[in-house]
Amino acid sequence: MGCKAHGQRWRRHPRVVHYTFGLLHDSGRTLIMPLMTIPQSELELVHRFTPGSGANGRTTLLLLHGTGGDENDLVPLGESLLPGAAILSPRGAVSERGAPRFFKRLAEGVFDLEDLALRTQQMMRFVNGAISTYHIDASRLIAVGFSNGANIAASVMLTGPRLFSHAILFRAMVPFEPKTPAALGGTPVLLSSGEWDPIATPDQARRLQSLLTAADAVTTINFYNAGHELTRDDVLDAAHWIAAMVT
Repeated sequence: MGCKAHGQRWRRHPRVVHYTFGLLHDSGRTLIMPLMTIPQSELELVHRFTPGSGANGRTTLLLLHGTGGDENDLVPLGESLLPGAAILSPRGAVSERGAPRFFKRLAEGVFDLEDLALRTQQMMRFVNGAISTYHIDASRLIAVGFSNGANIAASVMLTGPRLFSHAILFRAMVPFEPKTPAALGGTPVLLSSGEWDPIATPDQARRLQSLLTAADAVTTINFYNAGHELTRDDVLDAAHWIAAMVT
């Protein structure tokens, strides 16, 4: 386990044991923030923030849910990946028949690129505002996204400038094709993909890896004997990857 060299691919055939996020129980330290509609406010997304504690307390995980999720959806995943890390988890502001998303799509796998550009800027404003509001160490800010959340994280990285110290993209697709590469300055990125994923296909994952590498990210891509769902090995390998990166 652990991370591989720049641009390498790693295939695994794990046991088909699906990771269960379980029920979330709010702690007294968790802040569930209301939607801020004041125009000058930068924290314009509904979100929750949990301060860090212990050895990993200076690191913050930015958790970005998939379609139909919310600010609570990936919290158990984040707690499994890096126990004690601070949690910053926004809810997507777009509603697709009642299902929250981070940007609009025209059909399955066909994105509304105009809205994507607007929502990418919205996410950048939100993250920069949260860094200031919650005194987050930007050098230890790890984006963790699943599906639609992974795609908005990828869009932020391909747009630039560098915002995340690291990124883990579960079942990500190419959000858009940039005209010029961003300057990611060696940002480590883990792409975790399913070999049988009908949505975020292996070809999509490899193309995204190529675009991120062209933007000077240090990429690792892992393929699993799975579809669009996460497996236990996705989570375990991502946890090992974070442990190797964060000291």
